[in-house]
Amino acid sequence: MESLCPNFESTLSHISSNRSKSLKIKHISSNLCRFRGSQVPIRATKSTSFANFPQNQRFKDELVSKFVDVEAKKVELVARRFVGFAAAAAAAVSLCCESPALAEYLTVAFPVSRTREVNTVQRTLVEAWGLIRETFVDPTFNHQDWDLKLQQTMVEMFPLRSADAAYGKISGMLSTLGDPFTRIISPKEYQSFRIGSDGNLQGVGLFISKESNSGHLVVTSCIEGSPADRAGIHEGDELLEINGERLDGINGEAAAQKLRGPVGTTVTVKLQCGETWEGDSTFREVKLSRESINISPISSAIILHRAPDGHLSKTGYVKLSAFSQTAATEMENAIQEMEIQGVDSYILDLRNNPGGLVKAGLDVAQIWLDGDETLVNTIDRDGNMFPISMVDGHALTHDPLVVLVNEGSASASEILAGALHDNGRATLVGHKTFGKGKIQSVTELQDGSALFITVAKYVSPSRHDIDQVGITPDVQCTTDMLTSTRGLSSKENKGSSSSLETDSCIMVAEHELEMQESKGSAS
Repeated sequence: MESLCPNFESTLSHISSNRSKSLKIKHISSNLCRFRGSQVPIRATKSTSFANFPQNQRFKDELVSKFVDVEAKKVELVARRFVGFAAAAAAAVSLCCESPALAEYLTVAFPVSRTREVNTVQRTLVEAWGLIRETFVDPTFNHQDWDLKLQQTMVEMFPLRSADAAYGKISGMLSTLGDPFTRIISPKEYQSFRIGSDGNLQGVGLFISKESNSGHLVVTSCIEGSPADRAGIHEGDELLEINGERLDGINGEAAAQKLRGPVGTTVTVKLQCGETWEGDSTFREVKLSRESINISPISSAIILHRAPDGHLSKTGYVKLSAFSQTAATEMENAIQEMEIQGVDSYILDLRNNPGGLVKAGLDVAQIWLDGDETLVNTIDRDGNMFPISMVDGHALTHDPLVVLVNEGSASASEILAGALHDNGRATLVGHKTFGKGKIQSVTELQDGSALFITVAKYVSPSRHDIDQVGITPDVQCTTDMLTSTRGLSSKENKGSSSSLETDSCIMVAEHELEMQESKGSAS
């Protein structure tokens, strides 16, 4: 299987582990890798260059300046300490250009907080603002003056006394962009994010999410064999308390952070279990020991089918829960193992997969596709479309394939589903997907926090818009269809739980595969 262009990772889902390094935006055409666009280095310098202010203005404690250089543009940000907050009103943004052939200078003067931790976040604000200025997908910044927004946010941040409050001001500034996916996360939250991407954590093996309608935190799954799984916690259970603390108003990531901790420590959770057959629900409190857990994004099984004529066929079932750094490699290993065991059709389950690393999604697509197929089309901030295509790809298998999707399939899941569907490789079964057609870069900032920036939009290979629309599957999972599929063949599962036998979408997928076989389909 041929890989994509070697620098592609930086385009869509690069996580920079080196601080103060360049964020490179690379666009890839269908037949070669090439650089188009600007390079945005953010670096701290020991500069004493200051703006030319009137002599009667009182300043003291000159600080280190930061510079943001952008090819033919140079943004000079000069910070000085004002004597009092009243002087903050004097902060100004001025723009001048010495010559069309020379650099453009933007000079910002702002009051610097006397609180050290807030001062650190002020520097982070400048760094984040510069990256947004040069790479955000909307060059109008939601029809606002982005330079003025920096000045306003810096003035608002000046009187604060805590880093959390200061980060809140950065989040507030980013929220004005009108893009919920462009955001900043704290150093602790970033470490949690990297854990999810790397595939290792110290915790209890519980996946939770916040329901959009009710706002409740519910269990989406438990890692098999984990402390949560052994304690009998199930999908759909509602998480009410962690160590006696109510979770009202807390998001899923914050709750997950509370569940993680050093190996050997314990955490107590209070749950409201799902309704019983009588319509009742129960409350339970569980004490869990934290362990070192390897998060595998892949689970697989072989479903055996016995046709009326006695013929035995095998369907490989592969569930992909997230697009982590190991997703493509683990998927490849699973497919190779099932090919050895004589599997003759596949079900790829992307339901409730929220996405992850886009590069991982495209690498998974190459496992199933041949040739120079287009995997996705990206659209940059200027409206230019760039197809992302394979180069002489070789699929691991050409057996019939059905992909399961639902409203929880988002981002990289939609890219993968669109690539396989639009290239005629797979039939989609399930429910309409989430509809996230935007791509974020992730950059670690100098204080250890991370900035997520929407840098591009994407459409499917057939140029179908996905953002806020989603992908409608070829076949819906309905009770009527489930009834019509029963009795076609008997089956038993090898290496899987009995839940596969009662999953209506899997039954519909099996029916679609049988229909393909009866038609002699090879795709």
